This record gives sequence, C-alpha cells and structure tokens, in this order.
Amino acid sequence: MQIRIEATDLPGLNCPAAPGFPGYANVHVAVQQRRQPAELLDPQPGDAASAGWTLDCRPSATGADLTGPQIQGGPGARFVYLSWGGLGADGTFTVFRRAKLMLDAVEPATLAAAVRSGVLLARLGLTDALGRPLCAAVRPPRITWSGGLS
Repeated sequence: MQIRIEATDLPGLNCPAAPGFPGYANVHVAVQQRRQPAELLDPQPGDAASAGWTLDCRPSATGADLTGPQIQGGPGARFVYLSWGGLGADGTFTVFRRAKLMLDAVEPATLAAAVRSGVLLARLGLTDALGRPLCAAVRPPRITWSGGLS
C-alpha cells in the first residue's frame, strides 16, 4: 500500500525573520524518515508549483492502522512529518518547523477504501494564514484524505 501526498500553494523560497525567529532562505520541504530527523525523503523547493511524495506503508491485519518507514507515532496517533528547512550551499538541511499530517484524522471508511485500492491520497496547501510554511498538526479541513487516486 502507499500514501500519496499531493501539495500545492507552497510559500516560497524565503521565510522572513520575525521577533524570536531568524528567518530562512532557500526553503525546502521534505518527508522525514521515522525516528530519523536528519533523513529526509525528496526535498522540494518552497517555490515549486506543487510537491508530491509517495510513501510505502503497511495496513494492520484489521486495516485500522498503518505503519511504514516514514510513519511516526504509535497506534491511534500515527502521523507523517513534513519538515521545512533552509537548504545550505553545502547541502545541509536546517529544519526550522514541521507539519504533522495526522493519520488519526482519516475517516474509517476512507481508510478502508484506501486499503482496498492500495492508495491513501492526501491533498493539502502548504502555506499558512500568515504566508509562511504550514506547521503543527494538520487535520481536515486543511487536508483532504481519500481512498484511491480520485
């Protein structure tokens, strides 16, 4: 089974400084590997028209839980991290915020349809209300989950 993340409305390559926040340039977003904050899947530039990732996962025997290399958290509290960072000239990715795509917010009927089809599709915009990279726990209506590629 796979989780397909389709993102639009990226905030741009620069995240300006604000009180208590230094600001970052060459901003990118990537999926974080489970328990490995420095291991990132396919960083995408913050000014891209869209970004996407495909994650392999396994449903539990009941189909009510998902696990995989990029799925964080324990049963009933699973999520996928999207990590925002500044990409340095030397390739160093300095994480400054993360968004948690909350899998516990997927409706049971949607998850069941995803298990049957083999794909759980997430669609979301990645810019917050202040024009900065989206962060914190992400649940509907900020994200739309569906079973299959429709």
